[in-house]
Amino acid sequence: MKLNILKTVVLAIGVSTAFVSCSDDFVETKFYQDVEQAPLTSLNEVEAFQRGMYTSMRATTYYGRDYTVYGEARSDEMYSNGYAGYFNTVYNYSMTSADAYARDTWAQIYTAVGKANILINTDVNSITGSDADRKAVRYHIGQAHVLRAMFFFDLLKLYGQKYTGGNLGIVTPLKYDPKALQGRGTIAENEAQITTDFNAGLAMMQANNQGITDRGTLTINGAKAVMSRFFLYKKDYARVRTLTDEIIASAQYQVIPAASYAGSWESPKQNNSIFELEVGVAGANGTNSLGYIYNYNGYGNIVMEESLYDSYVDDVRSELVDFTDDEYYLYKYPSLEGADNLKIVRFEEVLLNGIEAELNGGSALKALNYYKNILSNRLGDTTNPITGAVITLQERLDAITSVDMNMLKTERSKELVGEGLRQWDLLRWGDAVPRPAGASTDIRLTAFPIPRAETDLAGTPIVANPGYDN
Repeated sequence: MKLNILKTVVLAIGVSTAFVSCSDDFVETKFYQDVEQAPLTSLNEVEAFQRGMYTSMRATTYYGRDYTVYGEARSDEMYSNGYAGYFNTVYNYSMTSADAYARDTWAQIYTAVGKANILINTDVNSITGSDADRKAVRYHIGQAHVLRAMFFFDLLKLYGQKYTGGNLGIVTPLKYDPKALQGRGTIAENEAQITTDFNAGLAMMQANNQGITDRGTLTINGAKAVMSRFFLYKKDYARVRTLTDEIIASAQYQVIPAASYAGSWESPKQNNSIFELEVGVAGANGTNSLGYIYNYNGYGNIVMEESLYDSYVDDVRSELVDFTDDEYYLYKYPSLEGADNLKIVRFEEVLLNGIEAELNGGSALKALNYYKNILSNRLGDTTNPITGAVITLQERLDAITSVDMNMLKTERSKELVGEGLRQWDLLRWGDAVPRPAGASTDIRLTAFPIPRAETDLAGTPIVANPGYDN
């Protein structure tokens, strides 16, 4: 790949040494384009780049909306109803190499990669200031390694051929070089690089620990949580078990109680949040936000399957679903302005990862305990449909004496719906991924097209994904 999309990376970063804070907002107010030409030399500049990565992540074309929707629209739990014309090509598997979704998400994530690369390649010895400043810089470089691994993983899931019969992955640039030519690596090479980045980043963060526990930034536990997601997809269950144990042992998180569940989605940094992106009014995506695409009073384009809603039996999670005009609308992000913080990884997901890992070579009892921990904070008393007798929550829990993979799969859908994970779950399990009537059944189209803007570059070594028009 000729990294032409990275030529404007630093210009668009807003490498700012001055940020204005208003509640949970952070707004870049000064742009030092000359930093593009020179190494970062201060903790201030390094922290600006770190915030710049978060700014890239919360964009509409990444976690701010599109990337999350991709994992839902192509799943068994949500679908696109076609309203306002959004996500039709994604949902109907009718994308072309010029498709805006494939093009813009590719560009956005590689912009984030470019920012991470500038941080990672910073010469710590050239940082002015104290030894404490340089230690903090090393911590931020560790964060950048972890986030770059996350960016590569997200790209690999979307554009890689792991589930299409091929062996090609994505381009993995390791330094900022807008003149570089680089082709796609294999899936195995990509996964090895992601593993290396995760391990290196976590080690640097631990060795240079700043004692940061703010859920609006990537902490050591946040790194472990996103790592558990990757290693689950790799089927490295032993690693997932270790990471889950360590996060639990920190005693910093809990499954959000039933009484607080609905409100937790519009309240920042709750006790179940491990890593979230701060948004606020100034950083909101407005009509291009995730909430606007989910909510009935917005575009209401991505809605829940009726079968999933029906699975909530006296379950607090149903409070976030509204049935209007014969469709089920999810309100995990209720703000139509898009001001709600974006939950990247929650404690509940870590427990679900842990359940699956324990069911694959671990402790059945531990898996059951994790499972009941979630349900005890989601279910309530119910009624026997035949006798009319009340069945208490404790009786419901006592009746569960074991958990299996089918129960885990159902619970992942009920708990994580709308968070962008479901398609990837179905694919890694080898389960059927439903396609709408009339959509192509060509399995190659599971991978997004490599944008024509990349494959048409003169002399590019990058090759297209088969099944598309480039």
